[in-house]
Amino acid sequence: MTASSLAEFTRRFSRHGGAVLGAAILFAITMLAVFGPLLYPESPWRMVQKPFLPPMMTDGFLFGTDTLGRNIAAGLVHGARVSLLIGLASTAAALVVGVTTGAVAGFFGGRVDDVLMRFTELFQTIPNFALAIVLVAILQPSTDSIVLAIAIVSWPPIARLVRSEFLSLRSREFVQASIVQGQSSFQIIFTQILPNALPPVIVMASLMVATAVLLESSLSFMGLGDPNTMSWGYMIGAGRTVIRQAWWISFFPGIAILLTVLSINLVGEGLNDALNPRLSRRTR
Repeated sequence: MTASSLAEFTRRFSRHGGAVLGAAILFAITMLAVFGPLLYPESPWRMVQKPFLPPMMTDGFLFGTDTLGRNIAAGLVHGARVSLLIGLASTAAALVVGVTTGAVAGFFGGRVDDVLMRFTELFQTIPNFALAIVLVAILQPSTDSIVLAIAIVSWPPIARLVRSEFLSLRSREFVQASIVQGQSSFQIIFTQILPNALPPVIVMASLMVATAVLLESSLSFMGLGDPNTMSWGYMIGAGRTVIRQAWWISFFPGIAILLTVLSINLVGEGLNDALNPRLSRRTR
């Protein structure tokens, strides 16, 4: 990306007020995940005060304590790191599988396309959340198994999107020129077509991170999260039985999930407007 195109991208993105707000919120959450443990170096599992301490009633316990006297603020900080890490890692894994599958299917077509798309549709026939639950339960709950499960249920839409982009780009003049020059299929796929197919993939990838955060929170809420790490979903699940008498235990992690998912979606909309300006104008 040249300096002029980067400046144009920044200008288009900054014109989307919601995207700028989402980027600011996401940046704050990321900084909290990276540097927050410096503020709360102790384990979020540690019992540090009496249980059911209301928020903003005691110094050092901004969001109160939970049913076991654990600091909710410490749990939020450590949970941010877990949620973002799982969201980014699972999305990256899904992109590797989905982009490769879609690129090969769209470029070669024919029987290769048929086989790969039928394989993709096999995963799409099973509800994502149900498949994720089964996979995590079989593999035993851990950060690695959650990342793997979310990646497995997330790659098919990416594969179909990349395939459609390749089908529309493989007949363009620059691709035919590359074939005439004797470039290999690998070179044409990854150096000629894929860079031109990236804008919609980037937008979808940003939204997939939000979906991954929700999936991880849902799995942790159901008791299928990593038992060695604190997560927002676990915190909500731990407070659901006492929500009437201690609403803050579930409320603050829920707000954290809401802000994270909302900010990522807003950034995704801004990326869509910046990378696909013609499409965004037609849909308004």
